[in-house]
Amino acid sequence: MLKGLAITPPVIGRISIGKAVERNGKRLPEKDDEFTLTSQVQNKDGWVLHPQDALLRKETSKLRSIPVRLLFNDPALNFRANYTWFDRASGRPLCVGDGETCRRTTLSGIQVMPCPTPDGCEASGGHCKPFGRLNVSVGDDDELGTFVFRTTGYNSIRTLASKLGLFSAVSGGLLSALPLELRLRGKSTSMSHRTPFYYVDITVRTGSTLNEAIASARELAETRAAVGFDQAALDDAARQGLANGAFEESAEEGLDIVDEFHPEEGQGDDVVSQEHSRSPGLSRKLHEKVERLSKQAAQSPSNVSAS
Repeated sequence: MLKGLAITPPVIGRISIGKAVERNGKRLPEKDDEFTLTSQVQNKDGWVLHPQDALLRKETSKLRSIPVRLLFNDPALNFRANYTWFDRASGRPLCVGDGETCRRTTLSGIQVMPCPTPDGCEASGGHCKPFGRLNVSVGDDDELGTFVFRTTGYNSIRTLASKLGLFSAVSGGLLSALPLELRLRGKSTSMSHRTPFYYVDITVRTGSTLNEAIASARELAETRAAVGFDQAALDDAARQGLANGAFEESAEEGLDIVDEFHPEEGQGDDVVSQEHSRSPGLSRKLHEKVERLSKQAAQSPSNVSAS
């Protein structure tokens, strides 16, 4: 195995709830109210749709749920989330952390440092964001191939991390055997000015109860074990592959991620994640307040008469 290269779960397609579009010569993110499944091929119009997208749309006008299975029993292998700072020019990850420690690219190589989270990090200049990747199996064409859903949204990250941990606990660690589905949920907050936005949840499949899903998972796990399917070895292989590199994303993937999730300053900050609930940091709030008070003072009657 090549050292320094993270071996990620095999990807055959992408799942998104938005896309990058070109406006006034700039690539900007645009939110959506449904899922889209694409291949890993792009043309002049964007990402080419995956055949699974058409199959799932046969009985619905809006694709707001996707039946899925997970590849691993370990929740942290199916969904990896951390704070990430990308170089906009090269697409390379510059720093990846978990809120306690981070791996940062420096002139002397990759170093482990304390991670103060995005709100407390001065080094990134506000370009560090939470970033999550969920790998799921859709359909039966490739049993070890996955579709990846990437997000910088707090709501999706919190919900997916929480639900995967809970499903693992109640099923006795049989996460990979549970029949699940991704579901799009709507929400509005004061930060979104009461405008609805969407985030991703993972649930048992529509028409099934949690008890039925657990019973199905036990049956599938027993069937797999009977034919020699080694789930523990699969998890271990994935864990070793991810640990083989300092950063999960390559520069090639990073450029696409920067386009879709890290637009230029002032260009749709919160739309990138399709979630407008991300509150600004304290320093940003204070800066905006100072600017607002300065403008008010400049326009006040006392200032006008003095001039």
